[in-house]
Amino acid sequence: MKVLIVQTTLHWEQPEINRTHIAKLISEKASEADLVVLPEMFTSGFTMNPKLVAETMLGDTIKWMRKLSQQYQTAITGSLVILENGHYYNRLVFVHPNGDIDQYDKRHTFALAREHEHYTAGTQQVIINYMGWRICPLICYDLRFPVWSRNTQNYDILLYVANWPEPRVNAWDALLKARAIENMSYCVGVNRVGKDGNDHNYVGHSGVYDILGHKIDKLILESENVALVTLEKEQVQSTRDKLRFLDDMDGFEIIN
Repeated sequence: MKVLIVQTTLHWEQPEINRTHIAKLISEKASEADLVVLPEMFTSGFTMNPKLVAETMLGDTIKWMRKLSQQYQTAITGSLVILENGHYYNRLVFVHPNGDIDQYDKRHTFALAREHEHYTAGTQQVIINYMGWRICPLICYDLRFPVWSRNTQNYDILLYVANWPEPRVNAWDALLKARAIENMSYCVGVNRVGKDGNDHNYVGHSGVYDILGHKIDKLILESENVALVTLEKEQVQSTRDKLRFLDDMDGFEIIN
């Protein structure tokens, strides 16, 4: 599967401008991809003003994602602010080329930024089935919680979209690699670049790690750019069959 990593700047709380910018950024390579991955809150940046940018699942951004997905015959995913039943969610939306949608609401809201005061946390783990791959989607701060991402559901790809700031980017790098190794899966992390409306700086460091923790992408670490990365299903299964580390994992129960 060919994955297009989109490491982009984001215009603060301006969904239409962000959609236009992203569409232009991916236009040359999206038709070669099977999956296009955008950052967390790609329409707005990591805002604590959900009323200003929130949409519904029938809103302009979902329509835009479906249009691009159909145009390029690729899946497209990223998170945005969704209003549903009176609650705001930081929701990852995964649009399939046929128009079907999977979704995941961020489980671990970022207390340091008071995200929990503005957004309702998700409670459900999600596995997305696409092109014979099983994908576990997660969002930014979820990366710090390995129990939530533990590979008990035999997924092949662990996918993180993020607005992870420069001061803690070393942790981002280390944890993406660790999640790949401990879960014996590909780990894909897509972060933004540039400054947001709160003057926080983001330096990207998006990356794709294979089942043994090797970084396999060719992204320019700290600049706006896109890159295609090929994931090989056979590499996942053959390495698992040979090493069988997942057979020895500890049992546990997650209590919501």
